[in-house]
Amino acid sequence: MAVTAIGTPDQLRDPNYTPPLAQAIPLGIQHVLAMFVSNVTPAIIVAGAAGFGFGSESPDVPELLYLIQMSMLFAGIATLLQTVTIGRVGAALPIVQGTSFAFLPIMIPLVAGRGVDALAALFTGAVLGRLFHACLGFVVGRIRFALPPLVTGLVVTLIGLALIPVGIQYAAGGVPAQGTPEYGSALNWAAALVVIVVTMALKFFTRGLLSVSAVLVGLVAGYLFAMATGMLTTGAVAESWSGAAAFALPDPFRYGVTFSAAAVLGFCLMAVVSAIETVGDVSGIAKSGAGREATDAEISGATFADGLGTALAGIFGGFPNTSFSQNVGLIAMTGVMSRHVVTIGALFLILCGLVPKVGSVIRTVPIEVLGGGVIVMFGMVVAAGVAMLADVDWNRRNMVIFAVSLSLGLGLQLEPEAVAGLSDWIRVLMVSGLVPSATLAIGLNLLLPHEPEAAPAGAAGASQPGTPAPGPATRPPHA
Repeated sequence: MAVTAIGTPDQLRDPNYTPPLAQAIPLGIQHVLAMFVSNVTPAIIVAGAAGFGFGSESPDVPELLYLIQMSMLFAGIATLLQTVTIGRVGAALPIVQGTSFAFLPIMIPLVAGRGVDALAALFTGAVLGRLFHACLGFVVGRIRFALPPLVTGLVVTLIGLALIPVGIQYAAGGVPAQGTPEYGSALNWAAALVVIVVTMALKFFTRGLLSVSAVLVGLVAGYLFAMATGMLTTGAVAESWSGAAAFALPDPFRYGVTFSAAAVLGFCLMAVVSAIETVGDVSGIAKSGAGREATDAEISGATFADGLGTALAGIFGGFPNTSFSQNVGLIAMTGVMSRHVVTIGALFLILCGLVPKVGSVIRTVPIEVLGGGVIVMFGMVVAAGVAMLADVDWNRRNMVIFAVSLSLGLGLQLEPEAVAGLSDWIRVLMVSGLVPSATLAIGLNLLLPHEPEAAPAGAAGASQPGTPAPGPATRPPHA
């Protein structure tokens, strides 16, 4: 679709411009397709970690359907906060909100093997932690100095590394299949590889809507493969569809209220990283879509909406939201800066969230097929972190900070029993790897002195033969 048919160049750079509906509706749906799979996947992963909702005989299937429903509904509502705004809440920019992968390393230890009962502490922590996130809107511009690419890149990389084993486990057959001959079978891996191959082919050899929604189409291809090979039957799909309601409203405090210090502290600490991610997305949208820098009001408004949207979602059983970076690239590709286009996409998400039958179809996706999709998505999280780290000046100081922080965080992820002697709530934070790694990286970056600039050759004070050479020149602090 050529942007020249939608509006003039000045109109396309204006967030308040509304393209003709014939173009605005498909553009809005395109934003939803770009994030749809990523948005509902965390709900499935958390349910799987808690141990409920899988298999037609499971009594907790309705709970998984509800979590999927809330993921769609509150992603749409949070997106509306960004595009329509309420007072100072919202950036009035085309920002798409969706369920955040960043919080999974915090949420998985909180619910691991504990069933539906663990959700009360998780959602209570999400509400309180994200109210703290909303408060960051008042100061977010002032704390950016404490989170240079060295810190944010490290944290994003660790998020991806923590999640990749989940994708491999799903592709092999998931937790229910462990210990059986089916786990890691050729058929399971074939289903996952179909998704990966189709996704890669569409991403690199097509353009437009097919390229943007490559993961979604890849999952559809894997779904059809599963049906063709007998991994999934039409009867199971029909049963799931008929058993779900045609319309349902969200249920406040469905899982009760339980205070957990580990949950609250974990969500608060990760809120800082999520807030900085949102700042980066707002800046990227303003630069690529409007050719200007984001204003302080837009950055603070986006942070308010990020936090309050998740706090509202937590009341009804929705997971933490954040701005979706893939939609920044979509705006750069289409050249359409209209926030009203994204509003249309948000309304579509809300509609899906009110129709449990949509979630019932998503639930029938075989875990092996989903594994292929999340291997791609979690790998991209690692790649995004590595891209951030490319901006780091790798002098000796930064290498030491990165090495120590990465070793601690990744080591605790791989060997959680190393902190078995700690109290429960501290252990949950430690085994995530993210909290100790991020805390250590931020602290070391603020406390350790920066290496002096190397003196020019021949200048006074330059190194003489027999004296140690100064370290490599560094950029200004926190660059």
